[in-house]
Amino acid sequence: MRPNDQRRGSRRGSPHLRMRIGFVLIAMVLSLFGARLVQLQGFDPHAYAQAAEQVNLQHQVLPAQRGEILDRNGKPLADSADGLMITADPTITRQYAPQLATLLANKLDLDYATTLTALEGKAAGSGEHYVYVARKQPAAKVTEAVDAAQTAGFKGLYTADDPIREYPAGDVAANVVGFLGTDGPLAGLEKSLNNELAGKDGKETYEASGGTRIPLGDSSTVEPVNGTDVHTTIDRELQWYAQRVLRQADEKSNALNGIAIVQDVKTGEILALADDPTFDASDPGASPKADRGARSLNEVYEPGSVEKILTLSALIDAGKVTDRTKLVVPGELHRQDRVIHDWFTHGTLRFTLAGVIAQSSNIGTVLASDRFDSGQLHQYLEQFGLGQRTNVGLLGESPGILPTMAQWNHQIQDRVDFGQSVSVNALQEISAVNAVANGGVRVDPSLIEGKATTDSGQVVGTDETTSHRVVSKRAATQMMKMMERVPDPKTGTAPQTQIPGYRVAGKTGTAQRAVNGGYDGSLTVSYAGFAPADNPRFTVYVVVNDPRSGAAGGGVTAGPVWQKIMSFALRRYGVAPTNTKPSNLPTMWGKGNNPHGRP
Repeated sequence: MRPNDQRRGSRRGSPHLRMRIGFVLIAMVLSLFGARLVQLQGFDPHAYAQAAEQVNLQHQVLPAQRGEILDRNGKPLADSADGLMITADPTITRQYAPQLATLLANKLDLDYATTLTALEGKAAGSGEHYVYVARKQPAAKVTEAVDAAQTAGFKGLYTADDPIREYPAGDVAANVVGFLGTDGPLAGLEKSLNNELAGKDGKETYEASGGTRIPLGDSSTVEPVNGTDVHTTIDRELQWYAQRVLRQADEKSNALNGIAIVQDVKTGEILALADDPTFDASDPGASPKADRGARSLNEVYEPGSVEKILTLSALIDAGKVTDRTKLVVPGELHRQDRVIHDWFTHGTLRFTLAGVIAQSSNIGTVLASDRFDSGQLHQYLEQFGLGQRTNVGLLGESPGILPTMAQWNHQIQDRVDFGQSVSVNALQEISAVNAVANGGVRVDPSLIEGKATTDSGQVVGTDETTSHRVVSKRAATQMMKMMERVPDPKTGTAPQTQIPGYRVAGKTGTAQRAVNGGYDGSLTVSYAGFAPADNPRFTVYVVVNDPRSGAAGGGVTAGPVWQKIMSFALRRYGVAPTNTKPSNLPTMWGKGNNPHGRP
């Protein structure tokens, strides 16, 4: 062996050399750890701590209790019941998502594909620990389903309070109350007053590990603020009755639809706002979309002869006529652009103004209205509220159509006199007629007791109603006496509207329906009136659109509905007869009169 070979070998195996190399390596590793420690603790410790915490930080909504919608007597029209939501941690549930989705879909009648997507976490980030599987489910059914899942060995499901909206009255006032969809309110007061009803959801934040809450981890809670109850002016029992009577009439006459409204004369409160067809608020999808709104506010029509109440009340107030004014009424009246007829064929008649109302003469109304000053009738109709929304708090209300002063001329006025070339919604029209019942003072209609603020910022309710005089008490009283001649079988067109023991005042209406810009031959028939006539308590208005079976007229079709609803309202509220004699105003003058017509 050569001396150099021995020297090289001993150098490679030297323990001193190996020790030096080890120390160098250890020093390098410690330097890396030290640099990282300096970075974490020295430069941005809070950012890294927050990032670590966020990985395991979970958020859960704490639903607010939605306010109830109640009738005037505190009976619920919409309330909330116990319900639960199901949430899941997809990092746990995705491993058996198909089997778990099948179980939940069967137990809770959920859509399988949507449930599977949630359990697999496909709708959320890959690291998301919290997703919704189902909302607003009956508490008992959810408890049963989750228990079944746990028994089957499936983990990662959680539950939390999530109240369910219920409509215990079913279809009663559904057109007013509206309904909720999966993602929020879709109609009625539920939608227009959503901010008041909904309240504000709370939120709980907590640390979790592997989908399980850490008992001593950081947590915070923002408590929910429950919604406010809304008290309506609706009388649930009266509303129910009005809807049922209206339904029977629509079926009997094979009508397209109908409306019935009951208004408190003095306060303007709406006790019933009935539409037919309507829908069950608990199952709105079972009815056509056209039946899920408030037809009484959203749809307009020509009111026909009910408008004569407004026209002739204004004419009396203006000092142009009285209830005894004598008119010579020919069988037809030739005007600038058309010939005006009455609904019945006749020769020359001598009507008093009371007779014009009692027999609903278009020609007599136009002849009397020729005495208005230029634009005077338009001003009165604006004061009655035509062409303006009632703003009772429901969305989608139409303002109707009142020709502007720029459009106003003799031809327009001739037609508006008796209810053509003007369009109204039913709530507008009853509130105008109610002004006559209320001694000439129009009071705003209201659907909410007290006050509430709509989502658009409008404050509505009985606390906000205003009133103003439209015609004098003298004019209103004369019109009341003329309207009493309408139910009289000897003088009027609606003997079906008499109520034994009570004085009643009313007016029929029959108008052609404007469809697609023209008249198609179908009719809108109606009846408006109040009782007791000499001390009115309620105004009732009934409208039936396109009756297609049997005789069609305001008296024979809408009148009996009016009589039943008014009778029920008077009995329900214990309104006693006034024990005074009804009007006996003369409807004709002179000799040789022979009005032939049908009621």
